[in-house]
Amino acid sequence: MPDWPSTWFARWSARPGRPSDSGMTTSEYAVGTIAACAFAAVLYKVVNSGPVLSALQSLVEGALDAKF
Repeated sequence: MPDWPSTWFARWSARPGRPSDSGMTTSEYAVGTIAACAFAAVLYKVVNSGPVLSALQSLVEGALDAKF
């Protein structure tokens, strides 16, 4: 296999004036954290709602009352 693709990429990525995009910035971490917290809050509300809570309770009761 020719070696030129890897050497071309190394030269291209090291050229001056090319911005470094090696990771998330602080603002991206902040937005990601807020989104994760919002998702967790919605999930908490859904799991603690009446229908879901009763379904989970009946599922656990059914598993504990299983005959072997």
